[in-house]
Amino acid sequence: MFPLGTVLLPGGLLPLHVFEPRYRQLVTDLLADDVNAPEFGVTMIERGKETGGGEVRADVGAVGRVVQIEALEGGRYRLVVVGTRRLRVRSWLPDDPYPLADIDDWPDENPDDPGLADLIAGAHARIRDINRRAAEFDDRRPRATGGVDAGDDRPVAASDAEISDDPLLATYHLAGIAPLGPADRYRLLCADSPRQRLELLDQALDDVIAMIEFRRT
Repeated sequence: MFPLGTVLLPGGLLPLHVFEPRYRQLVTDLLADDVNAPEFGVTMIERGKETGGGEVRADVGAVGRVVQIEALEGGRYRLVVVGTRRLRVRSWLPDDPYPLADIDDWPDENPDDPGLADLIAGAHARIRDINRRAAEFDDRRPRATGGVDAGDDRPVAASDAEISDDPLLATYHLAGIAPLGPADRYRLLCADSPRQRLELLDQALDDVIAMIEFRRT
């Protein structure tokens, strides 16, 4: 397991710089396994830091498959990981030599809901519009001294980002390209079904719009 301060969604890409000894050992073990795919679980850290241990970890995450790996000096690695499926932690095991857990795959309920297509198209259009508006505001706001941007720390995704033709995967892609923070993305990851995910996304976008309008006044 690899607890992080961010959320990996199915279908999402996650670059990682691996430098802690415990996670360098995890990568070494993955590379030594000639049978299984190079995968590990990723869960969000609810409280605490990514380094040093002792963090409080969420119990829902995603399985990440390593699709790129580069060895660096000092035994470090640079990885690119893609989320493949959702997981639920049944119990955390002792961190020996790195975080370990007993997990179950957690498939979405009713993934073939016939009414998803129109909801997805509407959400995608709405996210494009919000991302454009957020980007325009970001371009206009003044820069803080020291070369650091002031204000909201939520990343703004590309307004023209594409999503999957698969309705279930598309709901995760929408959660990834919307300008949301980790807590909101985690709520979307935990939705029981793709329809519920879209409903929660709609509510989160209402809050984003309200924040944009507030900051423009």
